[in-house]
Amino acid sequence: MNARIHPRIPSPPAKALAVFLILILAMPLPLFARYQPTRGSNAFSREQELQAGQQASADVLKKMPVLPESDPVTQYVQRLGAQLTVHAPGDPWPYHFRVVNQKEINAFALPGGPIFINMGTIQAADSEAQLAGVMAHEISHVVQRHATRAATKQMKVQMPLQILGALLGRSSLGQLAAEGISFGAGSYFMKNSRQNESEADLIGTDIMYDTGYNPQAMADFFAKLEKEGGANGPQFFSDHPNPGNRAGAVEREVHSLAPKTYRTGSPEFAQIKQRVAGLKPLTAQEIAAQQQQQTQSVKGRLPAAEYPSRETQAFTHDLFQISYPKNWQVFGDRTSTVNIAPPSGVSDNAIAYGVLISDYQPEDKNATVDQSTHALLNTLRQSNQDMKQVGNDEDIHVAGVTGKSVDLIATSPVQDANGHGQRERDWLVTVPGRQGNVIYLVFIAPDADFNTLRPTFDQMLRSLRIK
Repeated sequence: MNARIHPRIPSPPAKALAVFLILILAMPLPLFARYQPTRGSNAFSREQELQAGQQASADVLKKMPVLPESDPVTQYVQRLGAQLTVHAPGDPWPYHFRVVNQKEINAFALPGGPIFINMGTIQAADSEAQLAGVMAHEISHVVQRHATRAATKQMKVQMPLQILGALLGRSSLGQLAAEGISFGAGSYFMKNSRQNESEADLIGTDIMYDTGYNPQAMADFFAKLEKEGGANGPQFFSDHPNPGNRAGAVEREVHSLAPKTYRTGSPEFAQIKQRVAGLKPLTAQEIAAQQQQQTQSVKGRLPAAEYPSRETQAFTHDLFQISYPKNWQVFGDRTSTVNIAPPSGVSDNAIAYGVLISDYQPEDKNATVDQSTHALLNTLRQSNQDMKQVGNDEDIHVAGVTGKSVDLIATSPVQDANGHGQRERDWLVTVPGRQGNVIYLVFIAPDADFNTLRPTFDQMLRSLRIK
């Protein structure tokens, strides 16, 4: 008897399982092997993170020798950065790259996307992959929100929760700076921990891999810096400490990814290397000397050329519009807290001459302008213990509505002959906004100069329009 053997037909569940296993085996390994970004405690909203980065970036552009956007070196770095950020995991941030004309090898990322690369880093890179490695590492600090996570951790330690909540209200970064919370180049929260560095190395490895660069080049570059730097090491490691066995960690991450053929350097990199080879960027000491000169200009009286001109120009914010002297400058943008001041009237996060404009959201959205003004005053005093009110607050008519006017005194950044801060006069004006908030202006000058500038302040206030 001939027995016919029939093939066994798998049951539907078994068949589905077989198909699933085939798909799993066909999927590229990186989907399972790559390092996943982490989310730590962060009191900063996305909007606040972007605002912090914008303000810190404006401060860097004011103080540091940053190459213009039109420079070929800047344009090359921006094109390379655009290729890398396409593969950055997590939330999409508005990354933007600039080059600092500084000799020391370093790079830093600000909250929300601004990234600065020192000229010395480009000069030291032996390949495009090494430069891409530094940039991918900095992109990873933005992905991980390392700066604002570190600030959050510190604020929880040093501030009661109710003050922390008030300071993290909308447009409150000026008050945060008064509490020592800032994100400019060299600030405490831009110095990364070893854990942060380890995370940035691993995410940077994956960004390089996805862009087509050999991630080992990143570890090779860091090893080169350590070897050439000797015991002290270059400036880079003061902000980016070695997390330990950096090369080994990168190598393990690479081995967890599928093998691939990496791209070679572009002809454009060779051209840029040739261009920067003959340049002599400024040293950190030379830059510090320039910054010292800027600081000293604030310590004296306002230069005659910077007293307000009769010609004015308008600045349009999302919440208001105001006219100001044409020879003064706007520090900030249409979404952030704004300082309008003469060029030498602002230094080291302090304003000596000019006006600060922001908005304040009281806890009670139904609060009157009087109640909001007193709540704002309490917040301002918490960040500046020297501030004292002079007399009573009064009603004032601004932009077709009734607001509040308060005279204050404090200590000015402008110093007297003995090096002591002069008495400062601050004029606070609050105006009801359209969203339950108040728009507030603080006109600032040393007491000796305030009356001279008062007509300009009055003119600016008369020009204010609330949106």
